[in-house]
Amino acid sequence: MKHNSLSLIIVFVLLFSCSESKEATLENFNLDKDVFVSGASLMNFSFGLHDLEEIRQYQDTLLIGVHGSNSRGYEWIYPLQTLNENKNLVSFFRWDDDGCPDPSIDTLLKLIKDKTKNNPNLNKVILVGHSYGGLLVTALSQTWDMDMPLQIHSIAGPLKGMNFLSSICDYKPPVTLGTNTSLHQWRTIQELDGAFRDLKYDPQVVEIKNSLVTRLPQTYKGNKLGHNWSISWVADEINKTH
Repeated sequence: MKHNSLSLIIVFVLLFSCSESKEATLENFNLDKDVFVSGASLMNFSFGLHDLEEIRQYQDTLLIGVHGSNSRGYEWIYPLQTLNENKNLVSFFRWDDDGCPDPSIDTLLKLIKDKTKNNPNLNKVILVGHSYGGLLVTALSQTWDMDMPLQIHSIAGPLKGMNFLSSICDYKPPVTLGTNTSLHQWRTIQELDGAFRDLKYDPQVVEIKNSLVTRLPQTYKGNKLGHNWSISWVADEINKTH
């Protein structure tokens, strides 16, 4: 009798868990109390490129969010929904942010080529990278060899590099942009950015020829504009120009 009761409890728990779990899609994202649950669903993706919505014939732009180190995902929920214009196919690149960027750069470039080859309506790519992800997408400009334009947004990206990047990964910041690429550097105020404020230098500051630079304000919607809020502010700004 006890065995049967225990089995019923296990089955009930499994069924309840399955009913509560939601796929990481723009449609299922929740901006209210479940924003952390939605963020966790993003970070539960396996490494690779994941579409967050169905592919439509009228989408001509592949827009990819690229997370930073130790992300919990919640900081991406509002920005990804905000950037979801009809023409954009919104995707998310889950990558090994514990390692050097080069292997993931190669992987992302290959995945972009596969995606655009299989979906010929896509004729433009927008990369939105945050923190370490901002460094990754900026470095990818050096390997871009496609005919279609690449638009890069680096948000709070330590493009100058950190100690381990230079010593272990042999990272060097780009000094100019690759072919068919544009770059907008969105820099937080170092003193307000929890990831950078204790450093003796601002790792966001690096000169890259022909790139645009915007320094973010101190506040956003009544909150201090720190490291994670920066993506939301930039998403609003990108929308103003499209």
